[in-house]
Amino acid sequence: MLHLNSAFSYNFPALRGVQAGKEYFVVMCPLRLIPKIFLFDEEEIPAQYRAQRILNKNRIPDITSYIVENLNDYVFSSLTASIDGELEFIPFSDDQTWSDLGILKISLDSRFLINDGQHRRAAIEEALKIAPEIGDETISVVFFKDEGLKKSQQIFADLNRHAINTTTSIGILYDHRDRLSILTKTVVSENELLSRYTDNERVSLSKNSPKLFSLNHIYNTNLRLLDISKGDHITDDDENIVKSFWKIVCNTIDEWQLVLKKELSPKQVRMDYIVGHGVFLEALGVVGNSAIKTDKKNWINYLKKLRGIDWSRSNTKDWEGRAFNKNGRIQKNNLTIQLTANLIKQRIGLPLGDNDLKLEEKLNRGDKDE
Repeated sequence: MLHLNSAFSYNFPALRGVQAGKEYFVVMCPLRLIPKIFLFDEEEIPAQYRAQRILNKNRIPDITSYIVENLNDYVFSSLTASIDGELEFIPFSDDQTWSDLGILKISLDSRFLINDGQHRRAAIEEALKIAPEIGDETISVVFFKDEGLKKSQQIFADLNRHAINTTTSIGILYDHRDRLSILTKTVVSENELLSRYTDNERVSLSKNSPKLFSLNHIYNTNLRLLDISKGDHITDDDENIVKSFWKIVCNTIDEWQLVLKKELSPKQVRMDYIVGHGVFLEALGVVGNSAIKTDKKNWINYLKKLRGIDWSRSNTKDWEGRAFNKNGRIQKNNLTIQLTANLIKQRIGLPLGDNDLKLEEKLNRGDKDE
């Protein structure tokens, strides 16, 4: 049996497990050790054994900020790594009950390769420079023995094979730090229409969905209304604007009120009107922002003029080329949102800005070309 000298090995409290007949180990690793023991530069790893995604350096500052701004309540999931080197597991007890709890010794000359979590590793390194006091805190690491790092690529592929990213709506629902996420959820919960007909999980709604809105679209509408980016600071005044905006538009869009009265179904709204789609919601956010910039004191009066506009999809004269294409398919991107907003602005008496006019000229040229 191999016996590693403690003076020449890493020693981790560990839990031993078995998968596919092979041992693996879960250890608690001090954060200060993370940058020191894990390979990071891809040049250090033979090309044929590289398993990690290409590091997206733009993600690192965001994760680093998350750590240093939440030192009392940040949380990280486990890193997963391969070990190429000698290791020895010493149980704390020979008793069957405790035989998988012990010390994992890993030789100092071993190579460690992260299969999952390289961005967390890089962010931890940066965070330690700003807040070295977190160095003795720990992160769990799942170790697989992998001589020559021959299995690292397959481990990475297997770990990510069934991974499913959470929807943006779920991310907003579960986010208790971002003030706009909190505000969006508050607005939804306090508004009778929104609370009944907002899907908190899905980003896009199926044609038969009993819901009318997705949380993601309401959040994005708020971003456009305030003309901010996710994570930006919002003021108490901003909060009042958002609450006033949703109160007035929910009471003004006739089709939404018919849904609330059970005289129209969400499915019918989606089929027959643009007001049942995200492109319309986000366009309303653009319109609301324009109204505020035009008349900060009386901006709500512009939104009251939304009542009576023909939102039907049969109104191709107004909405084709804006909210939907020639095949009648709803389109939602920055261009269609802006073009839809432009027409709404004209209908309620808001001026078009220079960029708006350029988009209209481009749209008109396109019509003529066809």
